Amino acid sequence: MIEKRQFYIGGAWVDPKEGTDHAVIDPSTEEAFATISLGGQADTDAAVAAAKDALPGWMATPPEERIAAVERLRDAYKARAEDLAHAMSQEMGAPIDLARKNQFLAGAFHLKNFIEAAKAFSWEAPLGDHAPNDRIIHEAVGVCALITPWNWPMNQITLKVGAAAVAGCTMILKPSEESPLSGIVFAEIMDAAGFPPGVFNLVNGDGAGVGSQLSAHEDVDMVSFTGSTRAGKLISKAAADTLKRVHLELGGKGANLIFAGADEKAVKRGVLHMMQNTGQSCNAPSRMIVEASVYDRVVEEAAEIASKVEVGPAAEEGGHIGPVVNRTQWDKVQGLIQTGIDEGARLVAGGPGLPDGMNKGFFVRPTVFADVTPDMTIAREEIFGPVLSIMRVETEEEAIRLANDTPYGLTNYAQTQDGARRNRLARALRSGMVEMNGQDRAAGAPFGGMKQSGNGREGGAWGIHDFVEVKAVSGWDPEAA
Repeated sequence: MIEKRQFYIGGAWVDPKEGTDHAVIDPSTEEAFATISLGGQADTDAAVAAAKDALPGWMATPPEERIAAVERLRDAYKARAEDLAHAMSQEMGAPIDLARKNQFLAGAFHLKNFIEAAKAFSWEAPLGDHAPNDRIIHEAVGVCALITPWNWPMNQITLKVGAAAVAGCTMILKPSEESPLSGIVFAEIMDAAGFPPGVFNLVNGDGAGVGSQLSAHEDVDMVSFTGSTRAGKLISKAAADTLKRVHLELGGKGANLIFAGADEKAVKRGVLHMMQNTGQSCNAPSRMIVEASVYDRVVEEAAEIASKVEVGPAAEEGGHIGPVVNRTQWDKVQGLIQTGIDEGARLVAGGPGLPDGMNKGFFVRPTVFADVTPDMTIAREEIFGPVLSIMRVETEEEAIRLANDTPYGLTNYAQTQDGARRNRLARALRSGMVEMNGQDRAAGAPFGGMKQSGNGREGGAWGIHDFVEVKAVSGWDPEAA
């Protein structure tokens, strides 16, 4: 049994002041394999105090030195690749190959992009040619609470820590209690990178405890949260009394619009993207909206592809999908699959229960529903499991209307060879991101949503902007140092 009860506060590993033991469960076996501590108010206060004490010095550190620290972080991060991959695989169920390639590499990718964006960032600049003695200064927001989810641990931690660090903010990280071990390894990496004491702190806890304490804390200037829309609303309410900045990256119900003439890999690409990470991604293309003339073929192809997706333990190498994260999530996904059947959707692959040959672990059968209508529960709720809903439309206008008929607005997708149509869709789809024909967004592109998918943007220069205040100065002496 792994025991990791300490927190990282003020540049040192310290025992909890009000710790409560919490078992970390391996979702492939349903067995506890580690014990951490969930902190209390005294632990939260200590971490915030350390961050507050470190803020003046870190804010005053020249940007070049802050960037150099993140470069050291990037190098230290790469050195712990296997430790991070194995931690994420066991704690949240990512198959080890996915953990090594996608989960780990996402963090390295973001740190690299922040370094490049920070070097080109306009930290201090003239307002314009008309005002030579006016300056616009970008300075740190201040003490930041970073609350991250279990589904993409390093992706979300690096998106927040990298931006906060180059911006001059100090921070308290509260990783999910479902995936805390990778967060602890990351704190060891921050320590190895040589950040000044108090710039980065880690306190483990749950949402109702440390999460709520950070959100309401009067000495926290900003909360950056990734997780469910329900939790995002609670954080916003808790933060309101202190008027702190709140950045939210929340849920999604992505639409994948497939038109006649889409490339031959479009359906396979959509199904496998939906199943990646066992469907536990906020930007998953969970609604496949298909033009009527190709609908029957698409349904048949999607069912065949899903039926070939293998399911297996996270520790095994290979291209299979792993379990969902815990019993609560498994029960939720199973309930929504049954609701889909009960409400009249046509089950064409998968279904309720464990995959064949399995009698333990939180595994879900890769599931595809056809003939889904907009009023059905599976068309409206974020399932967060390997469940795809296929819907028929007659026209482009109907496809857009259906795609936008959701409280969410994170990522939508389109598959068409018609360039003019792609441009129309990009403008009409109400989401923070639109991806076409399987082409990934480039390095430095902003990640974030609209509507109930949240606010703010992560990644590259846009991510840095979320962690800085804009200060307008008159009477600047351009000749002085």
